[in-house]
Amino acid sequence: MSELVPEPRPKPAVPMKPVSINSNLLGYIGIDTIIEQMRKKTMKTGFDFNIMVVGQSGLGKSTLVNTLFKSQVSRKASSWNREEKIPKTVEIKAIGHVIEEGGVKMKLTVIDTPGFGDQINNENCWEPIEKYINEQYEKFLKEEVNIARKKRIPDTRVHCCLYFISPTGHSLRPLDLEFMKHLSKVVNIIPVIAKADTMTLEEKSEFKQRVRKELEVNGIEFYPQKEFDEDLEDKTENDKIRQESMPFAVVGSDKEYQVNGKRVLGRKTPWGIIEVENLNHCEFALLRDFVIRTHLQDLKEVTHNIHYETYRAKRLNDNGGLPPVSVDTEESHDSNP
Repeated sequence: MSELVPEPRPKPAVPMKPVSINSNLLGYIGIDTIIEQMRKKTMKTGFDFNIMVVGQSGLGKSTLVNTLFKSQVSRKASSWNREEKIPKTVEIKAIGHVIEEGGVKMKLTVIDTPGFGDQINNENCWEPIEKYINEQYEKFLKEEVNIARKKRIPDTRVHCCLYFISPTGHSLRPLDLEFMKHLSKVVNIIPVIAKADTMTLEEKSEFKQRVRKELEVNGIEFYPQKEFDEDLEDKTENDKIRQESMPFAVVGSDKEYQVNGKRVLGRKTPWGIIEVENLNHCEFALLRDFVIRTHLQDLKEVTHNIHYETYRAKRLNDNGGLPPVSVDTEESHDSNP
């Protein structure tokens, strides 16, 4: 009886190497216009940016976000008074706005977390925040796997989380470490030292170093994470931010004062005006440039390519490779008695 000879398996197709063409083209093609095309399209459609603020009451979270975007995008700091009850549990409040500048529209959503860190027992108070972040990933995933999905999926995913550290000058609280340890795996955390004008320059410098050391010892990765640096230029720029700027020591204010003939945002004290955008006074300008002017798109990309993909892979794996139930199906189930 003759032995069965297995059929030879076809060799996988090897993609052809791109043929390099002499850069001296015979004439103008117009490849360089792609950037302008992308710019026009973005200006038409606009884009989403979702920022979360976390920290104890009284650290100036709302004021700082209002200062960042030079408009009342968060709850007014003045609306809070001592008679207002502190929430018994962590609440999640999202406020959406459309901001336009230079013809570019941005749908900005500020997610506030009143009640965080304000209880006698703050054990696991980070859980509602992690739940909210994952719920936004789930919403996006369910929209993505729909057969008839939307041309543009609404993006409610949290792109950035500003974590406000109390300016104690000593060390991070166990709650700070616990929060950042858990949440740094699911969202881009940017630590900031609030109300930095309560410390001297020496105290501020020492506190920043101490915070960086504590985060390193506890294995907490904040944004920009080292492993996501794409090239040497990114690494050089981000290393400087990680080693010198982080955590940003900031002062927020939405009030203007006259200083040397100019209107400036600042805080009035008995010894003078603390100018919010003056680097000699605080690092607000560095934080603003970092979040908005240099790293906003990267914050969105890391959210999509790293945090969301990690969530997506886990969900599909837990579901045996099958997509989760679509939003429409789930809603019809929920509507049944």
